Formats: sequence, structure tokens, C-alpha cells
Amino acid sequence: MTCKGICIRYKAQKPVGTGRYASGQRRCQICEIFIKWEGLWCPCCGYRLRTKPRNLKYKAKLRARVEADSLEAKAARRKSARTRTKKPCKYCKRLFVYPDRHGKICKKNPAVAAPANEAIAIKT
Repeated sequence: MTCKGICIRYKAQKPVGTGRYASGQRRCQICEIFIKWEGLWCPCCGYRLRTKPRNLKYKAKLRARVEADSLEAKAARRKSARTRTKKPCKYCKRLFVYPDRHGKICKKNPAVAAPANEAIAIKT
């Protein structure tokens, strides 16, 4: 396994403000280069790419960054859940977050409600 020079096409620039691993870059130990590649193996030499730092200090830094991102995402999801507004159903006028879903099963919907003049067969 040696570097064939293909990895140069995928060479990644150092990101400003965040770490290389946090921004999705991977490192090939054979080619000695950081690349922007989605696969698990180097496109050049076939060696397994590193997705996490080896240094304890940078591992902790990455872990803190990932944790902070997940907390931000949770807070954003909670905020969007709180800001959903309820709208009235056009048939029964009750408030629902998704009135169109309710409208399909609403008892006051003429398309759903059974016709009144329908004959009922009774066994004798």
C-alpha cells in the first residue's frame, strides 16, 4: 500500500474556527494528508482513514464540540415544537396542530360521515 497521488484531488483546506475532524475531514496515515472523503477507506492507497484525533487533548475538544452541537439541536427541536400554532378544523372548528390530518377523519366531514338515508339490512 503506497500513495498513488490520487488523494491530491481530495485534499482538504484547514477550516477556520473548527477542527478538521469536527468539520468532517479524514486523515490518511499512508498519504499523510487530510482529505474530504465520505468513504471509510482512502481512495488512493486503500488504507483505513482516521475519523477521530489520537491526541487526548484534541479528543476531549472534539467530544465537547459534538456534545455542544447535539444540545443546540435538541434546543432547536424543542423551540420549534413550542412554536407550532394550532389551526381550526374547517368542519368542527376545533383547534389542531395538523387540521388537514384531522379533517380526513372528522365526523362532521360530509365525505367521512355516513349518509343518513342508507338502508340497514337486518337478518331475520
